[in-house]
Amino acid sequence: TCYAESSDGINWIRPNLGFYEVQGTRENNVILANAAPVTHNFSPFLDTKPGVPEAERFKAVGGNEKSGLLPYLSADGIHWRKLRDEPILRGYAFDSQNLVFWSSVENCYVCYFRTWTKENYRTISRATSKDFLHWNEPVEMNFGDTPLEHLYTNQTHPYFRAEHIYVALAARFMPGRQVVTDEQAKEIQVSEAYYKDCSETVLMTSRGGNRYTRTFMEAFVRPGIGASHWVSRTNYPALGVVPTGPTEMSFYVQRNSAQPTHHLRRYALRTDGFVSVHAGYPGGEFVTKPLTFEGKELAINYSTSAVGSVRVEIQDADGKPITGYTLDESSEIYGDEVERVVAWQSGSDVSPLAGRPIRLRFVMKDADLYSIRFRP
Repeated sequence: TCYAESSDGINWIRPNLGFYEVQGTRENNVILANAAPVTHNFSPFLDTKPGVPEAERFKAVGGNEKSGLLPYLSADGIHWRKLRDEPILRGYAFDSQNLVFWSSVENCYVCYFRTWTKENYRTISRATSKDFLHWNEPVEMNFGDTPLEHLYTNQTHPYFRAEHIYVALAARFMPGRQVVTDEQAKEIQVSEAYYKDCSETVLMTSRGGNRYTRTFMEAFVRPGIGASHWVSRTNYPALGVVPTGPTEMSFYVQRNSAQPTHHLRRYALRTDGFVSVHAGYPGGEFVTKPLTFEGKELAINYSTSAVGSVRVEIQDADGKPITGYTLDESSEIYGDEVERVVAWQSGSDVSPLAGRPIRLRFVMKDADLYSIRFRP
């Protein structure tokens, strides 16, 4: 297992650590060696549980069916030690990436890993723990009424701007769906066993528990042009979505799997820019489900054209406009901002409505709405 670091998520270095002699030299960035099968899928995380000792700020898991899932600790994410020889979970293959994080919303550690459905589809299961050592029996994740698909790595983690929402950039695997010809395989030098299938990145979300929401069945990142992107286990995303600028966030996808050109690629989005509600030039509107909130102001992440606009009305739970917050009293918003406070003729204070069921009505023209939140 090797280590690279970056101060901005864009420019990366591989430090010369000298921990292990590999191929006759210590001039390398290896942080874990001679630890198979843990090094096959070593997956670290920063433990955000309150009160965690400094020596245990970083934790990791790795292993396979024979070893079970083994726990590791680190103070800095670089120097690692095995917590114990006994696995924290056993009885599953653990041959893909197995990941853990502390959920501040569910107040427990959660572990997501690949399993199989009774219909013989690769799927995702999860287990929970209060102390990282003793885990509840894993449960299979539910995907609502969407069709079963082969899902390899799941990369579920709390979104850095809204920890109650888990973002999962999963790898959708299409066994037997071959694009690359034998001739192309020779040209790109892909390993023989790894070009008769294809895969891509999909977007899922969860709010905890054993339920994923698959609002968007379309690919989030398509394979792209070129035979090298259509081999069996390429286009698998790495774990994490991170801020890489005041209005930008990034995620990473491994490309050209099983080829000499194998690499990790960065993809950038505007902050909160996974999806949007879009209105074209003729305009459109939508109304939210009833919700309650805490806070004093409503902030939106939006983008309009020069002729576009966004206006907001607050209604009661039955859909009746609330005086002081009607559409006619709403200030017209146009521009492109990650955080813009919504205002009406009386101002932006919505605290008199806090704690009671309300609906939000958005009337838009040539605009995209990426997120909404109530802030203090």
